[in-house]
Amino acid sequence: MRARHIAPAALLLPLTLPLAACDGSSGAKGAGGGTGSGTDGKGSLTLNVGDQKGGSEALLRAAGELDDLPYKIKWSTFTSGPPLLEAINAGAVDVGGVGNTPPVFAAAAKSKIKVIAGTHSRSDGETILVKKGSPLKRPAQLKGKSIAVAQGSSAQYQLIASLKKAGLTPKDVTLNYLQPADALAAFTRGKVDAWAVWDPYSSQALDQADARVLTTGQGVVNGLSFQVAAPAALHDKKKSAALKDYTDRLRRAQNWAFKHPGVWAKAWAKETGLPDKVALDAVKRTRGTAVAVAVDKAAIASEQQIVDSFAAVKLIPRSFDFGKFVDPRFNGDLPPSVTAPRTYGKAH
Repeated sequence: MRARHIAPAALLLPLTLPLAACDGSSGAKGAGGGTGSGTDGKGSLTLNVGDQKGGSEALLRAAGELDDLPYKIKWSTFTSGPPLLEAINAGAVDVGGVGNTPPVFAAAAKSKIKVIAGTHSRSDGETILVKKGSPLKRPAQLKGKSIAVAQGSSAQYQLIASLKKAGLTPKDVTLNYLQPADALAAFTRGKVDAWAVWDPYSSQALDQADARVLTTGQGVVNGLSFQVAAPAALHDKKKSAALKDYTDRLRRAQNWAFKHPGVWAKAWAKETGLPDKVALDAVKRTRGTAVAVAVDKAAIASEQQIVDSFAAVKLIPRSFDFGKFVDPRFNGDLPPSVTAPRTYGKAH
């Protein structure tokens, strides 16, 4: 697989680039990987929760689900999924939310993690973008082209799966491993032919960076995101009970967000610095469509496809059984993982 590096360039466009996405491989803020952003709740028990800007804390607060906590939540903010999972592996964090791909890399490294809860969202925000004036009309035309993508991200799997569907492999393209801010600069300046990325960056580029969608993740990626916990927290009876309550609160908050997309988008925009229109577009495209689902055999099988795909192109050393990194104790009466996401009608 060919890969080359583009030096970070100063952004030419007046774009706000929030750390609101789920999956990149950049480091986290602050020493030790996370930056505490406060504590909620009361009581003697403290649940250490890893989060990302505009993530679980923002959603729970907007939905009023932090108003009556019978335990404390100490928040630590990370730039992306991989360093959050590193903190869970190290025992610094009890639980945190990530996309569908970081757990694969963490499990491949034999990290001490357990997937305990899941959501299924639409994948319209998982995109491969090109400039509006690009001659590229379909994924098969990416052969020989340069593509920006964040290493270890859900976008990386979406790119590999989209290439495979088009009869291509990563060896047929030039991969530029760039985090979203640098990828946007490269995309804007024409240094790359395409950009594989996720919401809210997809919505932002479409609104402000003269981008159009070449293809989306619909029908290509599983649309799953997960809450991942430390085994030690699950083995602690009181913390396990708090984890159950926490995932229940997230489920209720997701239900609230779908019913109040405008209110949630405004809260999310305020938290992340996103323009209101971009936030609302991203909410309606993907962020508001999440439905809580069981981490069941179908979810495990779907993640196993990511494992096997990455092993086949040597992104991880070897395949492994993803099911060994799942704890289904909180599935309860949640619907199957293949349950259709919500929708606001025609995709934006």
